[in-house]
Amino acid sequence: MTDTTITAAYYRGGRKFTVESTEARPPGAGEARIRIAYCGICGTDMHVFHGNMDARVGFERVIGHEMSGVVESVGEGVDNVAVGQKVVVRPLDHCGDCPACRAGHHHICHRLKFLGLDTDGAMQELWTVPAHTLHVLPDDLRLDHAALIEPVAVACHDVRLSGLAPGEDVVVIGGGPIGVLVAMVARAAGGKVLVSEVNPNRLAIAGRLGFDTVNPTEADLVAEVEARTGAKGADVVFEVSGSQAGVDAMTAVAATRGRIVMVAIHAKKPEIDLFRFFWRELRLIGARVYEPEDYDKAIALIAAGGIDADTIITDVSPLSEIQAAFEALDASPTAMKSLIKVGEIA
Repeated sequence: MTDTTITAAYYRGGRKFTVESTEARPPGAGEARIRIAYCGICGTDMHVFHGNMDARVGFERVIGHEMSGVVESVGEGVDNVAVGQKVVVRPLDHCGDCPACRAGHHHICHRLKFLGLDTDGAMQELWTVPAHTLHVLPDDLRLDHAALIEPVAVACHDVRLSGLAPGEDVVVIGGGPIGVLVAMVARAAGGKVLVSEVNPNRLAIAGRLGFDTVNPTEADLVAEVEARTGAKGADVVFEVSGSQAGVDAMTAVAATRGRIVMVAIHAKKPEIDLFRFFWRELRLIGARVYEPEDYDKAIALIAAGGIDADTIITDVSPLSEIQAAFEALDASPTAMKSLIKVGEIA
């Protein structure tokens, strides 16, 4: 055993993790090593657990990217962070040379490496990452709340790209973790938000967060939107359900010249009502991950209490129980955001 022997959780395929001792990698030039406090389980991590990404991640991968922690050590040339600072990782490592990077769109680099999928991730006590991916946190921000910054940054990116203006009518289709966060960020931007969701437990959480809600399997979503908007429709629609029903609804509820933001990743190509795009001059906006300014906005929102983190975080498990945590989340009808407590940090 050495002072850099750590505990890490490895995905081994077949819906299995093993928790093992390993050696932490020291930071090289331009890198920092982070002592991990918390790591959230996201939808992509669940896709890994289900075996849908085996060709990409393999069977010796430490996954996880929705994290918070403290800088433990830095490599040569690192001057943007200091040992002891609270940080989060924006888990995107771009090539710097592809057409997207040359145009300044580093977050959608043609050869993008997503940390925690294409490289080892945060489900380990010490994680070595490129220092350019780090964002420093306020000293008084709770580290469990900070583990929400990555998904909140997704929501900030979605809302920013939508061009949402104060007072506009918004429909969020899908009330899971990202959908609820999109709704919260849209409300903070001044939007009048309606959340459409079929799961009664998620509807209840959205209701506790103060949102108007509708279950489209029990009520007419289009009629509800028209009643709320004087038959105008929604100025901005976020499709976060990843379902064909959600895609059908996104064009049906949109106002003339409404903006539809495609947030969800669809497992197969959905059918889209292109006639509706023509008839109402709709705009479809693709939104993928985030940019640095979205992380800055997410940090500010959470630090100011603009995100109800205690309601969003529904359970916390130690790293030693990662297998049970994934199994429980997979079976739970009530969980919203599950965190893994990776290490003890004062």
